[in-house]
Amino acid sequence: MSYFFKLFGIFILVLLSACSGKSNNNIPLPAPTIQNLGGTYDRISILKAASDYFGEGSEAIASLVEKSFLDFGAPNGYIIGTEVSAAFIVGLRYGDGTLSHKIEGDSPVYWKGPSIGIDAGANGSRVFALVYNLNDTEELYQRFPAIEGSFYYVAGFGMNYQQSGKIIIAPIRLGTGLRAGVNLGYLQFSKKMTWNPF
Repeated sequence: MSYFFKLFGIFILVLLSACSGKSNNNIPLPAPTIQNLGGTYDRISILKAASDYFGEGSEAIASLVEKSFLDFGAPNGYIIGTEVSAAFIVGLRYGDGTLSHKIEGDSPVYWKGPSIGIDAGANGSRVFALVYNLNDTEELYQRFPAIEGSFYYVAGFGMNYQQSGKIIIAPIRLGTGLRAGVNLGYLQFSKKMTWNPF
């Protein structure tokens, strides 16, 4: 709404300037970028969405969300979904959910990915992922490797960072099942579900 009033004010100034036959070069014109639309979610909105989804562990969620905000600021999207994964040295992960983008709204999203490491077991997880610098939702549909050394664990919740170019994803997971170890891998996001992990 404030963006509309700014544009309306500029329009009136330009109109008055044109009517008076004088030009005013001191009128600040907004750059035509998405940042001017205020397209990010604040902490309260993100904490409410995450707490409503997980329904438990509000202090642990708040701690991880705060860490992500401190590292990268306010996200302009988030993903809510579920995933299953299994591994014995080589692992696979499949998930699906909904991407909520501050400007473009909601859309379904799927992800998958292989991993390799000292890792064994199987689990199902609820996932809440903060998404940063996603100006166009089409840019999400690619591979996101994990950022080395970015794993955080608080009271049953785990979070890591994954990045491709300027886009950063911070998935927060709460899992059930038995799985232990460390691994390297990536997540591939897509518009449709496929079983091919690559």
